[in-house]
Amino acid sequence: MEIQIRGDKITVTKAIKDYVTEKLGRLDKYFDSSKKVKAQVIIRVKNKEEKVEVTVPTNKFTLRAEEVQNDLYAAIDLVVDKLERQIRKNKTKLDTKYKNLIKLDINTDFETQDDEEEVTNIVKRKTIDTKPMDEEEAILQMNLLNHDFFVFKNVDEECVSVMYKRKDGNFGIINVK
Repeated sequence: MEIQIRGDKITVTKAIKDYVTEKLGRLDKYFDSSKKVKAQVIIRVKNKEEKVEVTVPTNKFTLRAEEVQNDLYAAIDLVVDKLERQIRKNKTKLDTKYKNLIKLDINTDFETQDDEEEVTNIVKRKTIDTKPMDEEEAILQMNLLNHDFFVFKNVDEECVSVMYKRKDGNFGIINVK
């Protein structure tokens, strides 16, 4: 697995790089061709807390996890555990959806958000590459990313759709025609 590590308000030392590489190496067994998988790791420091974000995009899905701890190495351990749990939890669903998929491609990306005061300006802009899929696959992708919503090209409705998780635990969908 190719790992890109970036530090925000922290210098990423060789020891940190080696530790992240060793821990994320545990995930190689879930990929057919782990050399094609690129993980993005962002390590951030805010006050005394260390935040690790990992994003692993693949051609079929994206895995993402983040963890905040006082100890950087503990945060790295926990975020890798989260990613491995996501893979194992969703392996059956993914195997069913992609019949010939034996191992998973994993990609990690960490993001942090400042929870200070509410800002009315746009502070972040993302461009996403929507992939054609059905609603069931969109729910799976949303759960893999651990997000409350997911934007995708709906093959059933032939439009862009937004799948979202409702407060009652069910799902809703918005179709953009």
